[in-house]
Amino acid sequence: MKEKLKRFDPLLLGITLLAAFLNIYGIWKDQYANAYYTAAVTSMLQSFHNFFFASFDPGGFVTVDKPPVAFWIQTLFASVLGVHGWSVILPQALAGVGSVLLIYFLVKPCFGKSAARISALIMACTPIAAAVSRSNNVDSMLVFTLLLAAWFLFRAVRKGKVLLFLVAFGLIGVAFNIKMMQAYMVLPAFYGFYWLAFKVNWKKKIGVLAASTAVMLVLSFSWALIVDSIPSANRPYIGSSQTNSVLELAFGYNGIARLTGQGGPGGGKQGGFGDGRLPGQGQQSSAGQKQGWNNQFPNGYTPPQGSGSMQNGNQSMSSDGRNFPGGMSNRGQGSNPGGGGMFNTGTPGPFRLFQSELSGQISWLLPLALLSAFGLLIGLRRKQPLTDKQKESLFWLAWLLPMMGFFSVAEFFHQYYLVMLAPAIAALAGTGWVELFGFNQRREGWKRWLLPIGLLGTTAFQLYILFPYMSEIGWALPIGLAIIGSLLTLYSILPFTQNIRTKLTRAVAGAGILVLLAAPLYWASTPLLYGDNAMMPSAGPQQSMGNNHSMTWQGSLAQQGQLPGSSSNQRQGQTQAPNQPQGQGRGGMQDNVNAQLLSYLKAHNTGEKFLFATTDAGTAEAYIINTGKAVMAMGGFSGSDPILTVDKLKQMVADKEVKYFLLSGGGPGGGSSEIQTWIQQNGTEIPQSEWQSNSNSSAAGGMGMNRAGTLYEINP
Repeated sequence: MKEKLKRFDPLLLGITLLAAFLNIYGIWKDQYANAYYTAAVTSMLQSFHNFFFASFDPGGFVTVDKPPVAFWIQTLFASVLGVHGWSVILPQALAGVGSVLLIYFLVKPCFGKSAARISALIMACTPIAAAVSRSNNVDSMLVFTLLLAAWFLFRAVRKGKVLLFLVAFGLIGVAFNIKMMQAYMVLPAFYGFYWLAFKVNWKKKIGVLAASTAVMLVLSFSWALIVDSIPSANRPYIGSSQTNSVLELAFGYNGIARLTGQGGPGGGKQGGFGDGRLPGQGQQSSAGQKQGWNNQFPNGYTPPQGSGSMQNGNQSMSSDGRNFPGGMSNRGQGSNPGGGGMFNTGTPGPFRLFQSELSGQISWLLPLALLSAFGLLIGLRRKQPLTDKQKESLFWLAWLLPMMGFFSVAEFFHQYYLVMLAPAIAALAGTGWVELFGFNQRREGWKRWLLPIGLLGTTAFQLYILFPYMSEIGWALPIGLAIIGSLLTLYSILPFTQNIRTKLTRAVAGAGILVLLAAPLYWASTPLLYGDNAMMPSAGPQQSMGNNHSMTWQGSLAQQGQLPGSSSNQRQGQTQAPNQPQGQGRGGMQDNVNAQLLSYLKAHNTGEKFLFATTDAGTAEAYIINTGKAVMAMGGFSGSDPILTVDKLKQMVADKEVKYFLLSGGGPGGGSSEIQTWIQQNGTEIPQSEWQSNSNSSAAGGMGMNRAGTLYEINP
C-alpha cells in the first residue's frame, strides 16, 4: 500500500482534472455537434449495414468522408447514452484527457517525474488540442491512438518483445482507419526510433520491422479492400470520392490532396467548408460539366460591406473572415491582419506556423520546443552510442519536424489538424525545460545561457502573438507576461543564484513554465467562454466575435429567405450573446427542421425508402438526427459527389424509393445540373403554402449555404 501511495502523483491528478475541465465542461450545451457526423451516428445505430460502412443516412445512400473507427466508437457511446451532441463529443473529450496521461507515462521513465508533469501540463493547455477534443471531429481520437502506439513502441524497446512491436505498428493501422493518410505522418519517428533503439542483430531487426509493417498495412487497408470489393449496388457510395472507391478517398481527398490542395475531379483548390471545396464547386452533371457559384451568393445576396468576396479557387472567403460561418477569422473585432486563406491557415512558407493565423492555436511553446531539442541533443557524438534520453528526444523531433514541414507547405487543411503537433511540442518543451534548467543551475559554460534565451525568447514570441488581440483581451495578460518573464530571465542570469539550492529555486523553475502557459491556457479556455465551433474547431478570443458574426451573417440570410431553417428562433440567433453557444457547424443551430415540411412529407409518404432527397448533406442532416428518417443527399457532403445519373434516379423513382425532392435556388448542387433539370422538368412543384410555415423564409433545415426553396413531387 505504501509503495502504491509513493507512486501516486497528486500533481498528475490535478493536471488530469484540468484537462477534463477544458475538454468536457459545457459540451452538453451543444445540440448537434458537427451535425454531418452526428447524422451518421444516428444512421449507424439503425443497422449493422449502416454501422459497418459509416453511412451518412439511414437509407445507406452515401458514406461520410472518413473511415469508420472513430464513428464506431461514437455509435457505441450513443447506443448507451442516446444521440446527443454531448454523447458523440464525449469519446473525443476522453481521448484528449487520455492523451495528456499518455504524454506523462511516455516521458516519465526516461526523463523523470518533473519533466513528465510539465509535458502533460503543456499538452493539457494546448489550445487546439482542447478545442478539437470538444467536438466530434476525429482528430483527438487519432492523436490518442498514435500516442498509445508510441507507448507500446517504447515498451517494446525496453522489454525487447516482438509482440509489442506488432501492436505498436498495428495501432497505426487502426489510426489509418480513423483519418487515413494523416496517421502515417508519425512513421518517420516510429521507424527511426525502432532502428536506433532496438538492440538486436540486423537480420532480426529487419525481420521484426517487416512483420510490424505488414501488420500495419493489413490493418490499414483491410476495411478499404473489403468495401471496395463489394459491388456498388450493395453498399453506400463512398462520400467525397469521385470514383466510389475507399482507396481513392484515402490516397486522393484524404491523402495527396491535403498537400496539393487539388480535390481531383469535382474538387478544386483549397475549397469548402469541411471537404476542401467551395459549396457547389465541382458539381458535375452526367455529361461531366462542372457547376459552381461563379463568385455569387445565393439569390444575389451581398455580404456586409467590407467583408470581401467569396471566390472559386484559392482565395480567401473574406478579407477578415468575420462575416462568414464558423468564425473563420483568426482575429476578433478591430483586428485585420490581412487575408489568411480560406481556412485561416496563413501563407505557405517556412514560417507559416509562426504567422498570426496559426500561432495562437499551436505555436506558443514551439520556439522553446525547438531550443529544447537542441539542448537535449547537445551531447550527440558520431562514434558514441546514443543515450536513452537522446533516442527519445530524436523520436519526438522526428515526430515534430516532418509535420512542421507538411503544414508549412500544405494547401488544404484546417486549423484543428495542427493537434498532430501537440504531443511532440509538449514532450520536447517539458523535457527540455528540465534539461535547460539543469544547465543553468550547474552553470555549464555556454549551455547555461540556453534557459534565459529560451525563457526570454518564448516570452517575446508570445507577446507577438498577443499584440493584435489587445482590444479583445486587454493589457493585463501581456503586461504581466512581459514583467514576470523578464524578472525570471533576470533571475536565471544573476551570478549569486548559482549556489542557491532551496525551494525558492525550484519554485522559480515552476513559475517560469507556468508564466509561459498562462496565455495558452487562456486560449484553451475560450471555447468554454464563447462556445464551440464543432465543424471547424479553433481557440482564441476570436471565438467571441467569430461566433457572433457567424450568427449575424446567417441571420441576415435567413431574414431574406436565403438560408434553410430560417425560423424565428434562428433569426433571433443573430443577436445571441457569445457565451450562449449553439453548437455551430452544419446543422448546428437550434431549430433546423421545418416542422410543416416534415409533417407534409410524413403525411404524403406512401412507403418510399427516402423521406425526401436534397442536393447536399447540409439540408439532410438535421432531419436525419431529429427524425431518424432516411433523407438522400444526392451529391454527398457538399453536393459535388457524382453519385447519381439521370438514369439511376429514374430507376429509383420507378422503384418507389423516393418521390419528393427539395431543391435549392443556389449553392451546393445549385440549379443547372442534368439531374436537377430532369427533376424540374418531370416533377410537380408543391405550392409553398402547403409545406412552408412562413412564405417569407425558405426554411427547410440544415446549415448548408444553399437556399432550399422548391419542393417537387415525382410519381412513377
